[in-house]
This record gives sequence, structure tokens and C-alpha cells, in this order.
Amino acid sequence: MLASPSRTALTLTRKRVANQAVDAPVALYSNGTFSQRLQRHPPPQDRSQRYASGPPARAENMRASRIRNQPWSLRQPPASSTGTAAFNLRLGQFVDIGHSTKFVTTLKEMKESGLRPDILTYNSAMELFGKHAMDEEAWALIDDMKALGISPDIETFRFLLQAVRYAPHEATWSVLKMMKEAGVEHTEGSYAFLIRRYLVESNLEMAFKLLVEMERRGLTPTLKTAEEIITLAAKRKMPRLALELAENFEASSVRRLGMHVWVSCLLSSSECLYKDGVLHLWAKVTNELKVLPDEGCALEVLHTAGRHGLPELALDVLRVLKTIDVELREYHFAPIIEAFCRTSRIKEALSTLTSLRQNNVEPNADTTHCIFESIRVNTDAIDAAWDALESLHAEGQTIDITAVNVVIQASIALGDLRRAFGTYQMCTELGVKPTLDTYHFLLSGCIAAQNRELGDRLITELKEAKIKPDASTYERLIVLCLTGETYEDAFFYLEEMKAEKLSPSLSVYEAIIQRCVLAKDDRYGMALEELQQFGYDVSPALERMIGGKGEARNSKYGQSRGQGTRGWNGRDKS
Repeated sequence: MLASPSRTALTLTRKRVANQAVDAPVALYSNGTFSQRLQRHPPPQDRSQRYASGPPARAENMRASRIRNQPWSLRQPPASSTGTAAFNLRLGQFVDIGHSTKFVTTLKEMKESGLRPDILTYNSAMELFGKHAMDEEAWALIDDMKALGISPDIETFRFLLQAVRYAPHEATWSVLKMMKEAGVEHTEGSYAFLIRRYLVESNLEMAFKLLVEMERRGLTPTLKTAEEIITLAAKRKMPRLALELAENFEASSVRRLGMHVWVSCLLSSSECLYKDGVLHLWAKVTNELKVLPDEGCALEVLHTAGRHGLPELALDVLRVLKTIDVELREYHFAPIIEAFCRTSRIKEALSTLTSLRQNNVEPNADTTHCIFESIRVNTDAIDAAWDALESLHAEGQTIDITAVNVVIQASIALGDLRRAFGTYQMCTELGVKPTLDTYHFLLSGCIAAQNRELGDRLITELKEAKIKPDASTYERLIVLCLTGETYEDAFFYLEEMKAEKLSPSLSVYEAIIQRCVLAKDDRYGMALEELQQFGYDVSPALERMIGGKGEARNSKYGQSRGQGTRGWNGRDKS
């Protein structure tokens, strides 16, 4: 409730008013609807469900029935303004604390003291109704004011708008029509309740329309109204609008928005990858407001920094993550590497891979994917990446093996197996040891170049390095063997793979079947049978290649199911 100028001045007059005991509540209008309702059913804390089943019917004669038969006695002895003001002060205090019972008791004392209510008395009651969304009581109070010849003012209408916030929209239009007929202009407070109604319904368009209307009239929204509109715009994924509203409000008002509003704008901007908004809001939130965003918000900002090539921002986000004691993971560093790559700072991107190790995070091929995409364009880019590695090594920095692997991977992508193998041989000079991924990239290059000899050499060195092959290693070996004129070793590696309890993939069996069909090797039937035993489905393209399922089933290996197991050399294993 807005403070009345008379309340502060008349605080001392409260001692002059006798507190009388009450046996029954006083009626503000004749039939006692208001007071009896409050006594039997105190105002609820939330009336938002009042119209859950639909709006009630309202007729004009319903309001007339609430008007008392005998208005507040005008024949009573006129009371001094001091007494009325004192009671108004007490009523206002009870409204402020939400004490409806004492409010009704004070009204009875006021009437028994022979005091006539004024506009402030009615506004106090209207404020109480507004807080609890008691729209029926509020309309009855308007009728009671008319019976006494008291015209509602802007405060009355303001609280009436609050009281009808859960009523059908027609009730709001009725209040606006009454205001227009009474020649009462809107204030910031009345607009606040009007906008609030649309904000509750997440109707940003209508709320923004009223905001523009306020601006035309030279009115500034209340702080709460501004914060709620900005927050709703942020939630609706409109970061540019939210940021503009926030900046315009603070530029035109001495009041400052809450920190949560700026954080909401930051989160919305980062989720929408709005570069300018993130740059501005991150600096404002972390530097000006001294707020440390949580990990979720920081991750969204990291993604924006990576997408738009903002490495400095990404590094600052990493600093904040360390400050709030977040356990760093690979996905915290990946956007930093992406940001460096988008600004062609490959050396810093390669150096970041070492930072991952220093933070007990293991980089992988996904981490280096952005580097791979940046240097695979031509051999000059690959040479520049290699020069960056040598420069880092000369500066005394530790080189991570994934940095070498990505250079090998890019060389293989360009079909330059010689360059890839040369990079592999330089691992010792850089102080790194090849990993299984290193051999996988090189074996893929051998397959593309159909270089079985180099593949055999790599397998020998892999075993000498005591690196255990996995399913991907065997699959590459099998495919590499299938590229030669003789491919017997492919079946050897297949059996070795199964002996290691590794399940061959569908692509391995398809490669074997295709090679056997092309070579008119009947062993494709056995491969087809194993494929089905592993639960794989034969693709239509493969069926067409081998002449259909019928031919496969009629082959001697298709008929051998349940009659013993044959080896790849055509003889029984037993």
C-alpha cells in the first residue's frame, strides 16, 4: 500500500483512539456481505484457482444487490479528520502485514466511534482485496463507495486491477472502461498490475505493448515490472530484446536491476549463441557485479566462445570454473581449442592439449577434431602445424601425443601416407610415445594406399611397443589383408580376433564376403553364416551381390549348420 502523507504526521493520534472489544464484525456496506465474509472465510493466500472451472456469470443487478439499504449513516455526528486519519493509519498497517481479522475489528471500532470513512479507508480495504485477489468483494466495495458519493481515485483502480488479476479478462476491461469514464489516467502502479496479469500468462507481446504505451506517456515501469518483463524475454529466447530492455531501463532510471536479471540475460544470450550479448553480459556479471555463474551457465558461454572464435572469453570462463572448484573435464577444454582454431591460432590450440594432461584430463580424437578440420585443407597447413609442434618443443613445452596424432590424421586425410609415416617416426625427437590411435590412423592410410608391407611393419612395431590391439585394430588388419592379391591372413586375423573375445563388426564380414564373391571363393558362405550367428542382418545390397539368400543357403557352408564346424581352409576344425 502506498504511504499516505497524513499517516506519518498523525502517528501520535493513535493513542487517542480507544480500542473497543468487539462481539461481531462491522459491515462496510449495509447487508454485511464484506464483514461477514471476512469473518467466516478469511482472505486466502492464493486465489489463483478461483476460476479453475470457468468464469462465473455476472449480471449488473448482482452489484446493485450488494449496495446496502441504508448507507453508512450520514446522520451520525461528524467526526474529526484526526480520528479518521488515525484509524486509516491502523488500517494501513494491518493491510501491510496481511492481518485481515484485525482489519475488520478496526473497521467496527471506527464505525462505533461515529467516524465516517473516506477515500483512504476504502483504498485500504481495496488494497486488502487486491492482495488476496478478492474480486467480488472489490466490486462490492466500489458500489459502496458510490452509495456514499465517494469517487474512486487512481489508487482505488490500481488495487482493483490487482483484485481482478485471476478473473476473466472482461473484468480487467471493465476497470479500464471505468477509469476512462472517470477521467483517471494510468500511473506506474496501475500499469504494473495490468502488465503483471499478462506476465503471469507469459504473454510477452501484450506486456511489451503496455510497456511501449507507458513510454509514450512518459512513465517509467516499476523495478519489479521491468525485471519480470526482461526475465520473461530472456526465457522466451529473445536475448537481444532482453538486453536492450535492461540497458534502457537502467539508463533512464536511478534504480538498478537485480543480479538475477543480468544472469538470466547472460544465460539466454549464451543459449542462443548471441555473441555480442555474451561478450557484454559476461564482463558485466563477473567483473562489474562480481557474480560467479554456475557451471551450467559457464558451459553455455564456453560453447558461444567456441562457436564464434573467442579464445580470451573461453579462457576467462575456464578461470571462473576453477574459482568455483569445478572438476575440469574434456568438454570444458574442447570449446577453447575450437575458439583457437577459428582464429587460426593452431599453436595455442596444440598447446591446450598439454594443458588437458596437466589438469588430469585425457584428450582424444574428438578433442582434436577442430584442429584436424583446420589443418586438413592442404599440406601447407599441415606443415604449419608441424612447425608449431617443433616450436613448442624448442620452448621447453611438453608435447602431447594427441597433437602428433592429429597431424598424422590430417596427412592421411590428404592421402599423403609418406608425410604421415614421417611424422610418426619423429615421435622420439618430440619426446612422445605412439598410442593405439597413432597406429589406427596409419593403418587406415595403409588401407587407402593398399600398402600391405607398411601395414605389417606397423603391426610389428605395435607389438614391440607392447600395445594391445583392440577390435578396431583387427578390423583394419583384416581389411588391409583383403586389399592384396592373397588374403589368407584376413581369416587368420579374424580367428585371432575371436580368440581374444572380440566380436567382429558387420562391416568386417561384409568386406570378407564381398572379397570372396569377387574372387569366386566359396568361403563367403561360411562368412555369411557367421554374420547371421552374430545376429547381423544381411543388407539388400550384399544379397544382390551374392545372388540372393537362396544361393547362400544352398551353398555347402550354408548347409553345414549343425553338422560340425568347418575352418576357413574348408576342413573340419575337429
